[in-house]
Parts: sequence; C-alpha cells; structure tokens
Amino acid sequence: MLDAYRLEKHRLTRIEQEDLPQCLSEAIWVQLVEPTAEELESLQTLYHFPFPTIDEIEGLEASSHYEVYEEALQFNTLFLHKVGGIPRNTNVAMILCENRLICICARELPAFRLLRMRAHRDPTVISDPESIVLNLMEIKVDDLADILEEAGRQLENLSIQVLGRVEVDYRGSIDHLAEIEDLNGKVRICLMDGQRDLNFLLRRGRLDEQHVDWLRDMLRDVDTLLPHNTYLSEKVDFVLNAAMGFINIEQNQIIKIFSIAAVVFLPPTLVASIYGMNFHFMPELDWRWGYPIAVVLMLVSAVTPYLLFKRKGWL
Repeated sequence: MLDAYRLEKHRLTRIEQEDLPQCLSEAIWVQLVEPTAEELESLQTLYHFPFPTIDEIEGLEASSHYEVYEEALQFNTLFLHKVGGIPRNTNVAMILCENRLICICARELPAFRLLRMRAHRDPTVISDPESIVLNLMEIKVDDLADILEEAGRQLENLSIQVLGRVEVDYRGSIDHLAEIEDLNGKVRICLMDGQRDLNFLLRRGRLDEQHVDWLRDMLRDVDTLLPHNTYLSEKVDFVLNAAMGFINIEQNQIIKIFSIAAVVFLPPTLVASIYGMNFHFMPELDWRWGYPIAVVLMLVSAVTPYLLFKRKGWL
C-alpha cells in the first residue's frame, strides 16, 4: 500500500489515490506498507533511487542499516508496537531523498498515525522531511518511556505480592514476570537501535542548528532510559529468584511434613506388622493383655518420635 502526503499552505495533506501518478513528485512524505514489486519499481523510476525490499530492511547487519548516497541517505530503525496484542519490533527504512522522506515497512505503525494527527492539530509540527524524521523518532522515544513506566508499575505490584506472600499466585506471577522481561528486552533493543540511529543522523543528517539541538535532547532522553531499562531487568531477575525461592521453601515444607509423618508412623506400622503375622507359635497370642499392650506400644512408638522432633524444633 502506498500513501503520499504533501504540504499545502504549510499543512500536511494526503494525496488521493487517483492523483498519485501525476502528483507523487510533489510529495514530502511517502509511506509504503508491504509494498508490491510494482510500487517499488514505480518509485525507483520516478526518484532514480534503489529502494530496498522488506527482506533487505529486516537485515540486522550494519551495512543494511545505513547507506549514504550523494543526494540521499537511508537508515533503518525499529518501532515497538503491538501486533495482535503481542509486542513486536518492526523495522522501518527511512530514506531522505530529494527533499522528501520515504518510509518502507512491513506493517502500518501507530507512530505514523499519531504524527498525522499531530500535524492535523498543529500544522507547524511538520515543515520539512527532516522534521518528519525527528518527530517520528521523538514519538518512538516517548512511547518507549511510557512502556518502561508501565512495566515499572506492574513490576512493583508483582514485587509487593511476591515478597509479601499474601494470596500470591506464583505461577501467574512467574508468567507475568516473563512477559515483562520479554517486553523489557524488546524495549532495550529499540533504545539501542534508536541511539545508534540518532548518532547517525547527527553525523550525516545535514540538519540545521534547531534540529541538531532537538536531536541532542532525544539522545539525552535515550541515555536516561537505558539505565532504567537495565534496572527493570535486574529487578525482574530479583523478583523471579525470590518467587522461585519461596516456591522451593513451600515445597520443602510439604516434603518435610511427609518425611516426619513417615518417621512417626513407621514404628507403629512395624509393631502392627509383627503382630499381624499368622505364625502358630507366637507367645503373645495367648496373653490375656496382649492386644492392649500392642496398642499401647504402637501409641508410644508414634508419640515418642513426635515429641523428639518437637523438642528439637523440627516441627
């Protein structure tokens, strides 16, 4: 799918699909979501630029992330968003070419919609292709900060439940901790990727002084978020280890009870087994008080280990 936008009276305006062939050269921002081979070919013919495919965009090697041309530059950046309710990182190729920005990605991103909404409310948000790039990067950093803040709140609640050990579902808590750690890992990849992209733009972006100051502010924000991301990862490990430790303690307590019960009931079982045999020559069988003596012997043999364990503090 191909969408294009141009500036009309300093306002971002969408070019209608039927006007795209003749008006595409006027676009300041072109978006290609799951582009077809025909759409890429038409853009290459119009802009005389080798646009990457989705497979090339998804490459992780540094050579695939950054390209500098005589009149253009390209960098790939990750955006974290939910796909079917599951957090996913989507790689977006951003190409500054002939006074326009071209974005190529595998799926529609919420950051694109949010920027269009901002531009609709405040036309001064977008003035050139570089401002679109920096706005998108700012939305990315703000979203990651919000995700970390929400993950921190959820982790704090889990920490209170696990460490307080009051009506805690350890299995559910461990599942939730795994989800938080997975999300935190995706955020870290995005932050490191964004830091690298912002440094690339700072070196090669041909930005004016105002844009450079804006970019440096975002770099400082990323530098602040990375230690917080590390702290959350460490706290997840701590809470997870605490939960596993409490589970082991409860399991050991259960095993301890069964072990003590086995020891307590072993002597009476032994006595009952002996007198349950049916040998003909057993002198106790003819005793008048044989049965009561056997019962008392079983009780004494059961109570004695219990009192011993109680005295030693094992119960």
